[in-house]
Amino acid sequence: MRVAVMTAGSRGDVAPYTGLGHALAQAGHQVTLVTHARFAPLAAAAGVGFHALPVDPLAELRSARGQALHRSTTGAGKLLRVIALARSAVGRTAEDLLAAARTSDVLLLSSSLGPLGHTIAEGLGLPSIGVYLQPLAATVEFAPPVTGTRSWGAVGNRLAGRAVNAAVDGIFADSARALQDRLGLPRHRSHTARRARERQDWPVYHGFSPLVVQRPHDWRPGLRIAGYWWPHDPPQAQLPDRLSDFLSAGPPPVFVGLGSATVPDPERLSRTVVRALRAAGLRGVIQRGWSELACEDDDMLTIDEMPHQLLFPHMAAAVHHAGAGTTAAALRAGIPAVPLPVQFDAAFWAARLTALGVAPTAIPLRRLTAQALTAALVQATTDPSYTRRAQALAARIRQEDGTGPVLAAVNRLGSPARPAPAD
Repeated sequence: MRVAVMTAGSRGDVAPYTGLGHALAQAGHQVTLVTHARFAPLAAAAGVGFHALPVDPLAELRSARGQALHRSTTGAGKLLRVIALARSAVGRTAEDLLAAARTSDVLLLSSSLGPLGHTIAEGLGLPSIGVYLQPLAATVEFAPPVTGTRSWGAVGNRLAGRAVNAAVDGIFADSARALQDRLGLPRHRSHTARRARERQDWPVYHGFSPLVVQRPHDWRPGLRIAGYWWPHDPPQAQLPDRLSDFLSAGPPPVFVGLGSATVPDPERLSRTVVRALRAAGLRGVIQRGWSELACEDDDMLTIDEMPHQLLFPHMAAAVHHAGAGTTAAALRAGIPAVPLPVQFDAAFWAARLTALGVAPTAIPLRRLTAQALTAALVQATTDPSYTRRAQALAARIRQEDGTGPVLAAVNRLGSPARPAPAD
């Protein structure tokens, strides 16, 4: 079957789908990753096709609207700003999403494009499946992860989940209406479309481990937790000589990286991180990322993009922004973490790391000090219980097959219908 995997956002919103797409391609499907042009090399490395979307997420984050995100001090405030940012960009993707769908037999839709992709699938008469990286359906068990808030109680959690989903639907409302007109669909509001998907029990598979987030008991049957989808790294991938030499020159260092998060003052943050590492007596491997962190010295090495699967097993711990992908990679490697949640769902994943006992504490980036980071690093790297729990959890996570359930669902779509039983 011709499978289009559609996603948008940062690298962390794209990389897991390279592993999922590679598994589908290995099973004989013709897979196309539909996402931003800057991620074309990821698709090529995974051996899948590529269809570019016109928006550049890094350029959006560095725009005036993107920089305004740094002025929001609450999860809700930042969410409102990112909704405004996304609404201005989503309309530019609709034409390319439609073009990619016209040459496909089934659409796999990330949460970042779900409502728009579902409208396209409906208009073209194509089956579609949700493939989400976060637990976004409303539940009494926890508050919406994207708000970065603590639980508001059973009733509050469910109401907040519905409110967030309604706000996210609003991002796509104008573009969805334009597509409805173009594809000859009856016009309906975004919340009506969501209710229809729920009534039809539209299938959604979630790309994280049930050991990390248990399936809420009040989810509808079609919402399933599949297990992690790991980014596809070419078999020949190796650490560069410069990094290998640094690793062999001393004890295991600590990884520090903020992934695709941006910060207002990279130099100041870099100094804070280095001061904390040295106070804790630790070497550091600092990933530049979109935050532009950097430090070069005998005990510090700055790197660019590097497969976490290759790098993390050599680390003593990982200091990271608690994005879904980096959180998963550290769990897979079995190393302790010190999460510095920055925005959106990061506080949710940071809370899961501390609850699982693989992180001593979470330090929101806006409250980071060298003293606080030093204390957390000392605890994470000298108390063996954190490594012990991380390694035990990693062994169980590595036994899971997150791509299998999605592959089975896609295969069922391509199976011929069974004949009706004889009278």
